[in-house]
Amino acid sequence: MLEGRQLKVGVLGATGTVGQRFISLLGDHPFFVVHALGASPRSAGKPYEQVVQWKLSQPIPSYVRGIVVKECKPQNFADCVVIFSGLDASVAGDIETAFRAAEFAVFSNSKNHRRDPDVPLLVPLVNPHHLAVIPYQRSLHSPPLERGFIVTNANCSTTGVVVPLAALERAFGPLDAVLVTTMQAISGAGYPGIPSLDILDNVVPYISGEEEKIQWEVLKILGGIVTDADDKTKASRLPGQPTPKTFDMHASHPLRISAACNRVPVLDGHLATVSVRFVRRPPPSPQQVREALEQFTTEARHLRCPSAPRTPIVLHDAPDRPQPRLDRDYEKGSGVAVGRVRQCPVLDIKFVVLANNVCIGAATSSIMNAELSIAKGLIQV
Repeated sequence: MLEGRQLKVGVLGATGTVGQRFISLLGDHPFFVVHALGASPRSAGKPYEQVVQWKLSQPIPSYVRGIVVKECKPQNFADCVVIFSGLDASVAGDIETAFRAAEFAVFSNSKNHRRDPDVPLLVPLVNPHHLAVIPYQRSLHSPPLERGFIVTNANCSTTGVVVPLAALERAFGPLDAVLVTTMQAISGAGYPGIPSLDILDNVVPYISGEEEKIQWEVLKILGGIVTDADDKTKASRLPGQPTPKTFDMHASHPLRISAACNRVPVLDGHLATVSVRFVRRPPPSPQQVREALEQFTTEARHLRCPSAPRTPIVLHDAPDRPQPRLDRDYEKGSGVAVGRVRQCPVLDIKFVVLANNVCIGAATSSIMNAELSIAKGLIQV
């Protein structure tokens, strides 16, 4: 994709669990090279290995041990082109905005900009065409930005669910209703996360804000793009070709979604049971759904993004799969696993889906989003 060239990148929130995952995944990337690490002022000025509480099972990669951590200010990342943000939501918003204004391409794992009408909420296996809004996002600044933009990845629970939903809509047309019940791993709560006395031998049937995220994020991800030609007010129209400017939130076929989210004592891997109703009548059979899931392909794979899975959805025939411990590392955590596809007596079809929340649900998605942006010419290299 870059023909042997290397692109310097920075990681914000580098000492946190998402930042650690970025560092782990980028260590052997074919063209992204970690050049700068950012964290809080109390960590700045010290070598990374002295300030990080490393939580991954493999050792701290040798290539970052001696890198001196910097404050998360654009001037400290001047040599970087791409910024990966694993910042906590309490600080991410303003910092990411500042990096965009300083002409960095920012790929965020935080929730702060997901609702922005000009910011793509990208699940790389599903909606890379939403990157078409980036030129409009740049145009909103004065003067317009030449290189800077923000792309967010979705919530970790949304990501796993929306991949098979996208496959079904592609094959059979719009969905009418979706019921989702999640069983989410403790790593999704970050560090230090949930106290052991609250989660061991227990299931917590509430995760703050999680149900609402699934219910609106799916609509933005599966929705189309609104262009200036769709806008009825002449004042907002731009000359020439219609300009992609925002997302229609599945407005052409309103989709009803109900989610119930639970925290379970699993380390990594979000499992969800999903029931769907199609607009199409009669609906597809379970066998037709299985075939559609197996045949699902992605633009990321077509564009040869290094992090893209060869097969985005692996379909299990065994009645007790997928399971987090057995299946979360499929395709290095970059794909999703689906099983138990069968008829639903209330809606049409029901199934189980598993996604690795710390990979495709977090850092892997951001890295793949950056690879897609390069492939589509949005990042000047």
